[in-house]
Amino acid sequence: MCAVDRSTTESFGLVRILLATRNKKKLVELQRLLAGSQVLTLDDVSSYPEAPETGATFAENALLKAREGARHTGMITVADDSGLSVDALNGMPGVFSARWSGEHGDDVANLNLLLGQLRDVPIERRNASFHCAAALVIPESAAVGLENENNGLIADRPFAGEFGTPWQVERVVEGEMVGTLLREPRGAGGFGYDPIFVAEGESVSNAELSPTEKDAISHRGKAFRALAKLVDQLAPIVGE
Repeated sequence: MCAVDRSTTESFGLVRILLATRNKKKLVELQRLLAGSQVLTLDDVSSYPEAPETGATFAENALLKAREGARHTGMITVADDSGLSVDALNGMPGVFSARWSGEHGDDVANLNLLLGQLRDVPIERRNASFHCAAALVIPESAAVGLENENNGLIADRPFAGEFGTPWQVERVVEGEMVGTLLREPRGAGGFGYDPIFVAEGESVSNAELSPTEKDAISHRGKAFRALAKLVDQLAPIVGE
């Protein structure tokens, strides 16, 4: 099991959560959305082997990453997988959104490739949607006392991890944001495909919205607000 820097986990009464991502811009969003918890990152974990994103869906990839965090640290772990689905490209780039150009995390190259592929697509056919699957894996010791009636659990039994750390609860929730794609980038905020995405009902791109405005309507905001309801149940258990 990987070592965790305990100097970062001494805040009594707060739920300590590992966010299983190294994406700095995504971390800023997730830490904001989970402001009621004490959030650790992979930078707080030594020798962490990140799980490859081999799932066919956002939910599968999110669970892969969250399970890996629980296995290697024994901590409550949250992970997400998100991406853009473009109608004119039959739902692509989808789960390949972060590596659409071939190199993972190259936002500029990914965006430019997508714009080139849509060069001849008229505005009325530039419909797209952002999707986010957020996964929560709770180690068995932290799950004692949790209510599990009608809370959307897809598993609620102990499951032995590769390194002997069992988990009792895992949950996946999803959020969606529908909109259209611009012909050129606008705005300096956000990340990924935000500069070319205009959400339904908005007149500016995601990159032109303030963080608060974006969180209120985004796929990630919707998913993590739903997930936070379960996290809130853990506070009295962890704080005992």
